[in-house]
Amino acid sequence: MSDLFILIIIIVVILAFIYRGRIRNRFFPAKQKNLTIDDRFNADKREREKEIDRLLSKMGKNGINDLSPKERKRLDELSKK
Repeated sequence: MSDLFILIIIIVVILAFIYRGRIRNRFFPAKQKNLTIDDRFNADKREREKEIDRLLSKMGKNGINDLSPKERKRLDELSKK
């Protein structure tokens, strides 16, 4: 019984060592830095581009009729910016 317990502890320690980065990020996430105006603008721009790419890829698969009216409106709004 004690051999099994020691084996389990060793496995847990090895797994904790292997996944230490994920564990650290899970329980101690990186604090958000104070962003400059340019950083904030670029981050917003990247988010808009990701959303546009998602909508265009959805539209590319089955055509524009695959988008809902809400998605079409959002795509129009994002393309005007």
